[in-house]
Amino acid sequence: MKDYKKKLGSLADRIKNETLQAPIQQVQPVVNNPTVFEQELARFNNWIPKDLKRKIQLYGVKNDMSQKDITIKALEDFLNMNNR
Repeated sequence: MKDYKKKLGSLADRIKNETLQAPIQQVQPVVNNPTVFEQELARFNNWIPKDLKRKIQLYGVKNDMSQKDITIKALEDFLNMNNR
């Protein structure tokens, strides 16, 4: 126990006497992403079957698309097909 207290005391002395050698972090302002949607967004909530949600998730993983992008594309395609 005495050895532990001695080591702890020498550590405290070392911390007090040594100068800080950690690098200083440079702070930079956050730049807005220029590829922001050109259209204003609105919230859209719907209940869908779980198996359809799972299919959307799998499609998104395989094709590197978000569920939001898949939904937007599907709705646009549907409206384009039905608004002749």
